[in-house]
Amino acid sequence: MSALLQQLAAMDWLEACGLVSGLLCVWLLIRQNIWNWPIGLVYSLVSLVVFYRARLYADLGLHVFYCVMNAYGWYYWLRGARPASESELPVTRIPHTTAVSLAVVVVVATWVSGYTLSTHTDAAVPYWDSATTMMSFGAMWMMARKHIENWVVWLVVDVIATFIYLHKDLELYAVLYGVYIAMAVAGWWAWRRTMQPQTVSS
Repeated sequence: MSALLQQLAAMDWLEACGLVSGLLCVWLLIRQNIWNWPIGLVYSLVSLVVFYRARLYADLGLHVFYCVMNAYGWYYWLRGARPASESELPVTRIPHTTAVSLAVVVVVATWVSGYTLSTHTDAAVPYWDSATTMMSFGAMWMMARKHIENWVVWLVVDVIATFIYLHKDLELYAVLYGVYIAMAVAGWWAWRRTMQPQTVSS
């Protein structure tokens, strides 16, 4: 705890910006507020620097992807296909075939990335880092399309990432992702309440 307090006291502006923007982004996402996308872009840019310093290269690549997906999500929430009766993009479930295809891609990409990082770089935890990265790719895409299952994937990612950041002595990011665990659960319930009755399983 004392080490965490010392880090808070010595926290530079980049870390502070990442902490605040990361929490604000997820809070806005739970509320389905479209401003989560520009705030998420700020968080992604700050995190590029943080993960480069920590040699978490798969996470670094992930946040490059996040920058692109924040722009895509912003556009899709504004202009994406929706029923004529809906003024906002509705929360939906991911189609089964799409979910299976996405899972296969994530597993294969995790192995390829983990192997590449372990043999060609000095990555700290190549396979675990790759797993959270590839799952996050899938979760981010589902989030942009407003599929409720994104919260389940984020929950798994947040649990694994919390342990990775503790292992790398990134206590502030470990705390942030620990909070994300609770926010992922809150996000699932908040989005589920807004779904149309026919799209919610009993």
